[in-house]
Amino acid sequence: MKALVYEGPGRKTWTEVPDPVITDPQDVIIQVDTVTICGTDLHILGGDVPEVKPGRILGHEAVGTVTEAGGAVTELAVGDRVLASCISACGRCPYCRRGRYGQCLRGGGWILGHLVDGVQAQYARLPFADLSAYRLPREIGDEAAVMLADILPTSYEVGVLAGQVKPGDTVVIVGAGPIGLAAVLTARLYSPAHVVVIDPARARLHAAERFGADVTLTPGDDPLATVRSLTGGLGADVVIEAVGLPETFELCTTLVRPCGHVANVGVHGRPATLHLEELWIRDVTVTTGLVDTSSTPDLLAMLGRGQLDVAPLVTHRFALDDIEHAYEVFADPAHSGALKVVLSRT
Repeated sequence: MKALVYEGPGRKTWTEVPDPVITDPQDVIIQVDTVTICGTDLHILGGDVPEVKPGRILGHEAVGTVTEAGGAVTELAVGDRVLASCISACGRCPYCRRGRYGQCLRGGGWILGHLVDGVQAQYARLPFADLSAYRLPREIGDEAAVMLADILPTSYEVGVLAGQVKPGDTVVIVGAGPIGLAAVLTARLYSPAHVVVIDPARARLHAAERFGADVTLTPGDDPLATVRSLTGGLGADVVIEAVGLPETFELCTTLVRPCGHVANVGVHGRPATLHLEELWIRDVTVTTGLVDTSSTPDLLAMLGRGQLDVAPLVTHRFALDDIEHAYEVFADPAHSGALKVVLSRT
C-alpha cells in the first residue's frame, strides 16, 4: 500500500510501505476512506515532536471501513464504517477508568501517527478498537465525521470544558485556525455573552465570524483595550490559546481577568514565559491538556441531530494520492485560505 511517511524534520514522502497487520487481538484493520491533516502534523514536520521517529506513517484523523478484526474485538465487525479517534484507550488502566484516555498507561493515548503508524495511508491498524473507533450511522457523512476525530473534541474538552465556559462569559480565543474555529463553535453551546477571536489573518477572522464570533481582532488592533472595554475593565472570563507559540500564550495571560481561566490547547515546541510575578496575586487558573475524546459520543449525537454544523470547516478536497500537495495548501493558509483539507479514496 501507499502511505505518507515522515523522514525527519521538513521531510515526508507518499511511498510504498507494507500493509498493516493485526498484532493484538484488540486491533482492527481499516481501509482508509477519508483523512484530514492536523496542525499537529505540521508541528511534527517542524521538529516540535521529537518522539516521532523517521519512518513513521503520519496522521491521526480518519474515517474508514473495517476489513479485518482481531479475535478480542466485540463491538465492531468487518464492513462497519468507523470514525478512527485520535486517542486510543486500553480501558483498564487508572487513567482510562477515569475517562482520561489521553493519559492511558497501557499503550494507548495519542499514539497514531506519533508512537505507532498512523492513518494517512490506504490502510491502517487501529489498536484497542472497541474503545477507540466509533461505528458511524448513515446520516453522518465521512467529511463531517472526520472533524470529530480530533479538532472538535480537542477544542471542546481542552478549551471549552477545561476553561469552564459559562452562560454570560466573555470568551477570547487566540488563533482562528481549525482548533480555534472549533472552539468558537463549541463555546457557543454555552451561551457566552461575547466570543472574541484574535488572529493575524483576515480571512480566518471572517471564518470566525461565520462560526459565531461577535468580535474579531488582529494582534495589532489592541486586543487588551477591546477586551477591557467589553468587560467593564475586568478582562476575559476564559481565554483559549489555540496556536502554540510563546507570544500567543503570553498574550492570553494579559487578557484574562482576576479569577479567570487560561485554557491552553496549542501544541508548543518552544518555552513560553509564565509571568508569575504578575499572575500570582490574581487567582488565575492555567490548564493544559491532551484531548481524551471522552466527549466524542456526545459530539457525534449532536452532529447527527443537526446541533453542530461542521461543514464550513472543510475548504479544500483532494484525492488521497495528492496528499503531498494537500500538505502544501494546508501549511500556507495565508495564500490558500485553507481551514481543513479532506482527502478521500478515489
